[in-house]
Amino acid sequence: MSRAEEPVRRGEDGVAVTVSGSVLLSGGRLLGSTQLVDVLVRDGRVVSIAAAAAGRPGGSGGSDGSGGPGVSDGADEPERVELGGRTVMRGLRDAHVHFAQWALARQRLDVSGARSAADTVALVVARLRDRPLAPGAPLIGFGFRDGLWPDAPSAAMLDDGLRAAGLPDTPVVLVSGDLHCGWLNVTALARHGVVGHPTGIMREQEWFALSEAISAVPTPVLDAWVDEAARAAAARGVVSVIDYELADNLVAWRRRIDAGADALRVAAGTWPEHLDQAGLREFATGDVVPGSDGLLTQGPLKVISDGSLNTRTAFCHQVYPGLEGTTAPHGVLAVGPEELTRLMATATRFGLTCAIHAIGDRAVGLALDAFEATGARGSIEHAQLLAPADLVRFAALGVVASIQPEHALDDRDVADRHWPGQTGRAFAYADLLAAGAELVLGSDAPVAPLDPWLAIAAAVHRSRDDREAWHPEQELPLDVALAASTGGRAGVEVGDVADLAIVDVDPFDADDATLRAMPVSGTLLAGRWTWCTLTR
Repeated sequence: MSRAEEPVRRGEDGVAVTVSGSVLLSGGRLLGSTQLVDVLVRDGRVVSIAAAAAGRPGGSGGSDGSGGPGVSDGADEPERVELGGRTVMRGLRDAHVHFAQWALARQRLDVSGARSAADTVALVVARLRDRPLAPGAPLIGFGFRDGLWPDAPSAAMLDDGLRAAGLPDTPVVLVSGDLHCGWLNVTALARHGVVGHPTGIMREQEWFALSEAISAVPTPVLDAWVDEAARAAAARGVVSVIDYELADNLVAWRRRIDAGADALRVAAGTWPEHLDQAGLREFATGDVVPGSDGLLTQGPLKVISDGSLNTRTAFCHQVYPGLEGTTAPHGVLAVGPEELTRLMATATRFGLTCAIHAIGDRAVGLALDAFEATGARGSIEHAQLLAPADLVRFAALGVVASIQPEHALDDRDVADRHWPGQTGRAFAYADLLAAGAELVLGSDAPVAPLDPWLAIAAAVHRSRDDREAWHPEQELPLDVALAASTGGRAGVEVGDVADLAIVDVDPFDADDATLRAMPVSGTLLAGRWTWCTLTR
């Protein structure tokens, strides 16, 4: 590897900063405080926090323009932005996204509200009536969840619906809300070389084999949609994500950043098929990629070890009701223990941490076994159903529980049906915390929206409608949920990299509805505005 290609090593706080210039955030409040302060950002870091002096709008600054005691340090006059008492906190991080899929989902027909297969067909028909497609063009929808449906989806049902409505023969592909399943009509199946499929419902590996081709759009179009989605995330206070898109993410994001994408920091996850290439690149997890202005780092190895709850493929000790006598009554183990251990050992040798998708309790136990056998560091992604004996193993092995609290609300009813009698240990966030596990929060976008405020509210309140909280004993304290969404600490301190969010309501003063819809007035990435509605 040439010197030009050597990875840029992380600073003490793990963040590279290349921004110059300064901004004074005047008359704001720190998280959980009522005192007005001025926060000075210079060259990408917070260099001072001082009590705001009286006499300026928002209560800050003196007539000499010094910005209050300790703010003026003799450098050039900073850009001054009046916060009017808004709260300054560290920017938000989403620890699990599939970014291209999220960008694509934002462009697709939303079928997430369907409560049956028939409802879904009606949404497809309405869309094709209202906005006809060019001949032969496919209709792609996203978000169906059939775990509670009273009727069974099928390819024939889609085709019959189109014919009954007098619509032309159209390839229809519907992607499940958990990304582990696709529902195709006969025309779409034939387009992708599948003939005689019994149902048109494709799950797990059968679906994954087609999903890349189904999602293919021209690279410039996809990159534009990704940049749009990234800027929408910045508008929610997001400063960084870990991207587990099923792609060579390092290459994709280098291309996007070279083209001007600069709204987020991205840790690029690596999949097993790209593991050897990751070894050749010699980037360890956390290394900053040269030429990315500090925006791109090498992420973990990602392995999907089992399926999902909604497709009844999460690998569990207990048999799923109704699947007795089938080929997969316990769910699906996609990667066996020997192969998982081999992959994790290789990743560890290359300097990569490991992010292991494990949802069912049996899969989680096997993943923890692999961490123990290899000495790997990293996370279990999702950890939705846990055997009680495995709770303490997270802390003992130093394995992070990477959780997506909005899934608990999406799945509460399907969990009650398909994990009956076990939901006291499902989405067991408080139990993990009590056992000493480190928690990080994410969305799994597009499975849930890329909006950490939704995840925080779900973790704290365990409800989003008029129903009682679901297993409220598993609620997290707000300070824990905030810390798990901001890299371990939500409060701002002198010396921090200025990856900041400015919110209109202090989260500690917000009710559930306000927390979920938290108004964000500004987001800074190393002191550079990526979103701002404030007067500047």
